Amino acid sequence: MITKPLQVEHIAAVHDLITMSGPYVWARTPSDYWLYAELFSSTCPVAFDNDELAGVVIAFRSQNKPDDVYIQDVVTHPDHRRRGIAHTLLDSVRQQAAAWGCRRLYLTSEPENQAAQATWLSLGFTNVPGDQTVDGVSVISN
Repeated sequence: MITKPLQVEHIAAVHDLITMSGPYVWARTPSDYWLYAELFSSTCPVAFDNDELAGVVIAFRSQNKPDDVYIQDVVTHPDHRRRGIAHTLLDSVRQQAAAWGCRRLYLTSEPENQAAQATWLSLGFTNVPGDQTVDGVSVISN
């Protein structure tokens, strides 16, 4: 597996992968992915296995809170799941955040997305206490 920053040449493959990854992740427009490749590539790593896109993470450093990095999307191709790809890509984001001196990496996911919840917990994320519980997950209403 090879990981690298998102580049313009990856846009079509990233868009296709995210399009097929529903129901919890929604594809943005190709122009959005162009912006990510041009402006945020250091926190948007992609993984390839034998020239096939195996996974992608879309993440951004907060403009309001520069100590924070927000992880917007984590997608692994169904044929490549359970091989450590999400872990490898998120480690890349963690390393970049640490290099910037960031103190918090955070993400959100739908409480019904039990696979995501299990993945986040296995990767060391913690669920922030919320104001309600949905499907056993603490959730903040807004």
